[in-house]
Amino acid sequence: MKNTVFTDIHLKLGAKMQSFAGYNMPVEYTGINDEHITVREKAGVFDVSHMGEFRVKGQGAAGFLQHITSNDINRLSDGQVQYTCLPNGSGGIVDDLLVYRFGSEDYMMVVNAANIEKDWKWCVRHAAGFGLHPGAGLYNASDEISLLAVQGPLALDIIQKLTDEPVKGMKFSTFKKTDIAGIKDVLFSVTGYTGSGGCELYVSNQNGPALWHAVFKAGEEYGIKPAGLGARDTLRLEAGLCLYGNDIDESTSPIEAGLGWITKFTDNNDFIDRDRLLNQKKEGPERKLVGFVLKERGIPRLHYEIADNEGNIIGEVTSGTMSPMLKTGIGMGYVKPGFAREGTEINIVIRKKSLKAEVVKPPFVKL
Repeated sequence: MKNTVFTDIHLKLGAKMQSFAGYNMPVEYTGINDEHITVREKAGVFDVSHMGEFRVKGQGAAGFLQHITSNDINRLSDGQVQYTCLPNGSGGIVDDLLVYRFGSEDYMMVVNAANIEKDWKWCVRHAAGFGLHPGAGLYNASDEISLLAVQGPLALDIIQKLTDEPVKGMKFSTFKKTDIAGIKDVLFSVTGYTGSGGCELYVSNQNGPALWHAVFKAGEEYGIKPAGLGARDTLRLEAGLCLYGNDIDESTSPIEAGLGWITKFTDNNDFIDRDRLLNQKKEGPERKLVGFVLKERGIPRLHYEIADNEGNIIGEVTSGTMSPMLKTGIGMGYVKPGFAREGTEINIVIRKKSLKAEVVKPPFVKL
């Protein structure tokens, strides 16, 4: 099991640790609800150094990314970030990811920790046709980079104290290299997967601990706290954001998952599975991912059945929790298209008991 450069800090802070994607990661410190609310109202810091980073450089870089990702790379300008996915050639998803554009021939892919090895093999397999190979256009930098996600409405106020470069006014899905807390060339981006705003700080492993301590010192007056993967999951679910391995995977298509907005059927965008997904969009998928809120007391969980009012099974829960902000059960799951309309009444089967729920359009909370 791998450690990040912050593992000793997590242990000293009394974090509850757990194996995740081959890494020893903090699940919680003071409690999931406390950390969740802190991020919603103030700021929290997540160690997400387990994420993967691939550099893609050279004349074939843009063509390669245009081919393997569902979004449109041509819409990116220098300093912009794009959310996208990797279609698997069979209508499913290899992974969802972020693409950073440094230049017309210089990009970075940020992939999910559990999929690093799979994604790397997928990239190597398809990059050869664009003149890119490991060590010659493709580079897996995952083990060399530490990554902190500082999330919450006060996150940028905190980081602004650590740099002379203006960061508070940065637009969502943009990035820049800047000096932060005396550390040169920190890759600073404004994306986030909590729905509460914030930023990400990419640094070399050797600078990780110094950055952590600087962020917490600057954030002390704002009530900053460390947060674990437990709160990260409840936060992204309240925001209605998909989790790979739950809501999307090799068997789900981006059209089914409501990710048509990152599946661009534009001219000169001949990505993997384009024709298959375009046909699915035109004909309509056989199931749709929806959000729902329980109308009765209960907590929906992964794989719980979803039924109609006559008891017929119409789908399955993919993510669920007790919302720390709403104090009620919320979740997402795939249902037959006829039950996907907002306001539709469905039932979540929990321990053989059907609990009433209503289909809603995420996010579940006002962000």
